[in-house]
Amino acid sequence: MTISSNNARALAALGHDARLAIFRLLVKAGEDGLRVGEIAEHLGLAPSTLAHHLSALVDARLVVQEKHGREVFSRVDYPVMLGVVNFLTSECCTGVTLAAKEENA
Repeated sequence: MTISSNNARALAALGHDARLAIFRLLVKAGEDGLRVGEIAEHLGLAPSTLAHHLSALVDARLVVQEKHGREVFSRVDYPVMLGVVNFLTSECCTGVTLAAKEENA
């Protein structure tokens, strides 16, 4: 079985309540994303905690950050997100067949 390390990294990043909340908030915000301060305000996260979790999401390529003047905007990288969803669902309902075990004679 082969699992893409990019998909594993993305899923691991989403495996923390704070990062999952950040990601879902950014999905809700859409293509424009949110300023880092807005994320902190919505979720009640301390700046250092938020920075740590955003960094993990950026490292997993789920979130991109862009600087506009003095403000940093974070937004979901939708092609990456859709790639992870497609990875999870690509073989949905195709069935599973177990291979017969060979016995040593």
